[in-house]
Order: sequence, then C-alpha cells, then structure tokens
Amino acid sequence: MTTRTPTYAPTDADPAATLVARLHALRDRVAVLVEHRSVDDPTAGDPLRGLYLSEEAVRHLLRPVEPVVLGLPAAEQPYDRLADLSARLGLTELDGALLLIALAPDLDRTFEPLYGYLNDDVSRRRATVSLALDLLGVPVHSPAARARLHATAPLSALGLLTVEEPERPFLSRSLRVPDRLVAHLLGDDTPDATLTGHLHRLTAPPRSHDGQEPFADGEFGEFVERLAARLTAGPPLNVYLRERREGDGLVCAAAALERAGVPALRFSGPEDRVPELLREARLAGLAVVVAGLPEQPAGLVRELAAASDVPVLIAGPRPYDPQWCDRDPLSLDVPVQHAGAPAVWSAALGEEPDFDLAATVAPYHLPGDRIARAAHAARSLARFDGTPLSAAHLRLAARQQSASGLEQHARRIRPAVDWQDLVLPERPLAQLHELALRARHRDRVLGDWRLSAGGGRGRGVLGLFAGESGTGKTLSAEVVAAELGLELYVVQLSSVVDKYVGETEKNLERIFTEADRTDAVLLFDEADAVFGKRSEVKDAHDKYANMESAYLLQRLESFDGIAVLTTNLRANIDEAFTRRLDLVVDFPFPDREQRLALWRHSLSHVPCAEGIQPGSVAADFELAGGSIRSAVVTAAYLAAGRGDLVTGADLLEGARREYRKAGRLVPGEGAW
Repeated sequence: MTTRTPTYAPTDADPAATLVARLHALRDRVAVLVEHRSVDDPTAGDPLRGLYLSEEAVRHLLRPVEPVVLGLPAAEQPYDRLADLSARLGLTELDGALLLIALAPDLDRTFEPLYGYLNDDVSRRRATVSLALDLLGVPVHSPAARARLHATAPLSALGLLTVEEPERPFLSRSLRVPDRLVAHLLGDDTPDATLTGHLHRLTAPPRSHDGQEPFADGEFGEFVERLAARLTAGPPLNVYLRERREGDGLVCAAAALERAGVPALRFSGPEDRVPELLREARLAGLAVVVAGLPEQPAGLVRELAAASDVPVLIAGPRPYDPQWCDRDPLSLDVPVQHAGAPAVWSAALGEEPDFDLAATVAPYHLPGDRIARAAHAARSLARFDGTPLSAAHLRLAARQQSASGLEQHARRIRPAVDWQDLVLPERPLAQLHELALRARHRDRVLGDWRLSAGGGRGRGVLGLFAGESGTGKTLSAEVVAAELGLELYVVQLSSVVDKYVGETEKNLERIFTEADRTDAVLLFDEADAVFGKRSEVKDAHDKYANMESAYLLQRLESFDGIAVLTTNLRANIDEAFTRRLDLVVDFPFPDREQRLALWRHSLSHVPCAEGIQPGSVAADFELAGGSIRSAVVTAAYLAAGRGDLVTGADLLEGARREYRKAGRLVPGEGAW
C-alpha cells in the first residue's frame, strides 16, 4: 500500500473537530424533536416509558402530528471529511445527514437514551428509519427518502450504512454505520482490520540519480505513459494487464499510478474481502491493484468489476476470459520490460558499482519489485562481509529472488566451478563462451534489434552438448551457469517420463512453464530419452511417442529460458530438434595432452609425493575426464587410508580400477 497521504486531506485539519461540531448541531435537533414529542404525551414522565403502552398512550399515538422541518447547517470547520466523502462518492445531502444520525451513538453515548426515548423503546438505542426521517423532517411515506435506504442505493451499495433487522417493519429497522467509516471520519486512516494480511505495499519503481524513470524510453515506457494518461482522464478505469513475464504487469501498474499521482492499495485476499477492500479504496480515494489471480478468478474479477467508481488494475499471465465477468475490463498486453534493466538495477542500488553492472544483471529477468528487494539484499550481504558491493553479492541476491518450483522435477546444483575447471580444445571452449554471450544479450538482439523469428517464438537459448560419457558435458553446463550467475537444474527423467498417455507432456509442460519464469539453466541429461528421433508409425506406441516429440518441438519454439541438452549419441537426436538449437557443442574424447592436463588439474589440490609424474598413466590409460577424476579420488582414498601422500602407485591403481569398471583390458595385466 502506498504511504503517500491522499491529496484531498489537508494535513493541518482536524476531522474529529468538524464531526463533533456536527453532532452538537444534531443534539439540538434531537432536543427539539424530544420536546415536540413530549407535548401532551401522557407518558412523558413515566419512568417505565417504552416498556409498556397504556390506553391513554395509545390514544396519544393515534393523534396526527405535523413533521418538524429540520435542515443540516453548514459545517463551521474548514475541512469536513463527511462533506468531502459525500462529494467524491456522489452522495446527496440527505445521505450525509442519514450517516450523521446513524453514527451519533458511536461517538456520544448521550445519544443512546435520547434515541431510546424517541424510539419508545429503551432497549433500542440506535436510530431507526422512522427516527432518522423524523429528525430530518422528511415524511416517512416519501418514496424518494425511503429509496435512499434501499439495498441498491449508494449508502448500502458502497458499504457505508447497514439497515439491520430485515424481519422488522421497514420504519423500525435500525441503522448502523461500520466502525471503519466512523474511524475514517475522525481522521484515522488505518485499514480495516479484516484486510490484515491481504494488503501489501505497492512499491513505486526506483528512479535514477537524476530523478528519471529507468524505463521512460522504449515500448514499455510508452505503454506506461498511455496508461497513466488514461488513469487521469475520464471515468475510473477497470483494466486487465496481461503480462508475458511474471511481475511486469505489477511494475507497469505501479509506474502508471505513480506517474498519474494516484495512490493505490495492492490486494491479495479472497473475494469475500472485496467489499471491505472497495470501501477502503472509496474512503481514501485510492485505486486497487491485484496481482496473482487465484486458480478460479471469476468471483474476484466479478466483484471488482462491479465497482465502477474505483480504478481497478488486475495483472496476470493468463489471457482474459469473458466467462469471468459480464462487465469486461479493458484488456491490454503489457510489453516485456527489458531494455532498461541495467538502469532499473542502478536506480535500485542507489549507487554506481565499480563492476560491469550491465553484464552482471543481463541474465536476470526480475520484475521491478524483486529488483528492489534484490538490491537491498545485496547491500546487506556486502555489509555483512564488510566489503564493498560486488558482482557476487548482486548475483547471490538475484538468485534468492528468483525462487523456483523446479526442484519438484529437477535436481538443483549451485555452481562452484569456473572456466579454469574446464580442460577442452579451443573450438568447444569458444562455443561455450558464445552460449553464455547469447544468454546475456538475447533481449537486446532478439528484442531491441527485432531479430526474433516471429510466429510466437520465445527468446530462449538452447544448446546441445554431444560427446562420450565423462567428456565434460555436465561440468560445462555448470560452468556456463556459474558464468551467468544462475543455478543449474538437472531434469530427473524418472519424474518426467510416464507410461500413461499424455502424462509425459504434462510433466514437461510444468517444467518448461516454471523454467520460463525462473532465472536458471535447465539441463536435460541423456536428452535422447525424450528428444529422440521420430519413427515410422507401426503401432500405438510409435504414434504416442511421436506425439511427445511433436509437443516438444512446439514447446521449444515458445521457450524463454536457458536450456542445455546432453547426449552420448548425437545421431539419436531428431533433426527437427537440432534445427531449433542455437549451438551444438561436440565434446571430443581427450587426447594424450588433454588427458595429462586433466590429471594435473584433478591433482591440483591433492597432497602428492615429491616428484610424482602423471604422464605415464595419461599415456597408458585412455580415460575421459570423468574417469580421470574418479581415478584421482580412488588414489586419494588409498593415500588417506595410509596417512600418507598420494604416490604414482596410487594413481596407477586408480587408473586400473577405472579400466576394470569399464570391463576393459588393463595394460600390463593381460586377460583377467
């Protein structure tokens, strides 16, 4: 909820003083009516008046009485919340007077016995319909006056007045004003207690050091400008903002409201709290913003659409469904906010960092409110470490704000490697750098420069890593994720592939949908299990297998995330998938020099005996990088068991064990 004071409320005024002055005038009118009622009333001095009716009292009630014409005097105070509320909500003078009469016992207990006397019932200490009309000098049979208390009239429809006890005759029904309205008229702007936990602060987008909005230029800025202009012109706007990326709709709404100077409430509660929400908005002259619709949003949208006097902005990723509501809102597609992302981060940080901010934040697609929270968290992390703000702090904070539901279907890996951990030929290494570069600059190239292929295609980055087991495919995906400052999620095929028809596609859709909204790298290990070649249809199994492949082809077209596919057999991948890939990286089996480099890299942190040379095992044993690491681990355990340093014999034994695991002939041992 915004903290700005509504523009209609003078800060030096005392609303309670004006209301008390009105009550003093009302008390004078009550006194006149009491005196008028007591003339020739045989029960006027009876202490049990109102508890029983004598014959003489009945005859008195049957006498015709001329109504006393009483008007509401103008308030003497310069600021009157009741008058202001009446003007903003289109209430009549009669409506305002009815509210004042109804709320009097809530502010002054002396009205209770007076109302009891006038109601001829000491137990009924609130104003009734009859008493209110009598105090105003309005005939109780006036259809215009009675209509102001109808359920569809403004007082009841806007939640300002409740006509209680529907089982009683209309004239004897009690009038009650909600406590929240009484508090508002006294100057208390604390939201209704029933809305606790459902109202949130609507954070305005941060501004740069020169006071400019970071996204003032571009398609997103133009859209915000048009929306702000519409909010300040014409009747209250009811709009549905469909966002392509989660959070952009909320950022757009906050920016437009900020530019239009309209304070707002952000609501995330159930539909049964909407009446209190709308009343709160009407009392303070606020707009309502809703982001994150429930699974079945029809009731909530219908309730909000009924408020034609309150600006309502709803943001969500789903297209608007006409079945939700009879009164359709203005449905708009929110442009993706990407061009000014570094400027938004800079404004949120409030300082110019001494590292390349644009390169650091390029992989992240957080909405504006998440950017502000990430910037705050990054500054807190830097203070905790006692160091200046660094790119590592910002990346960690950004990852924390990009919480994901992918862990239900994938295994998360927090990258702890870098380019130094890769021992690869020049060509695949260059391709990996290019993959990271594409992930950083895809918004600029595909968005700003409009090089997207169109047709609803997404801005995802897709790479295929092909090579034998242990050649570094998974490690390379982890290095790319580390370079981008993202987490790596390895898809568990056991949780994806299902024997029932259509379930595999559903599981994959959940993964892709979550990956689209999460800043992470998605890894499909052994991808040929789900991205394999389509075959000739010979039976039902072939038919449904081809349907899975067709679904994947379509889904990859609209994918917006970063995904890496790995396979031991590139030939098993369908050519249609290959065409949709940005890069295909071949991981060759390491030659002798690369094997030696891998042995040395694996031993770099291991305590080794003096003069140890892994050159002989590198030459004699043709092992991939993963097997070399396993051999070094075996050697380290052998040395640790002896309480000694790793020796050449330990390395030789480790290499031999890797050969035996693979069922290969160990050099120097002969057949076994």
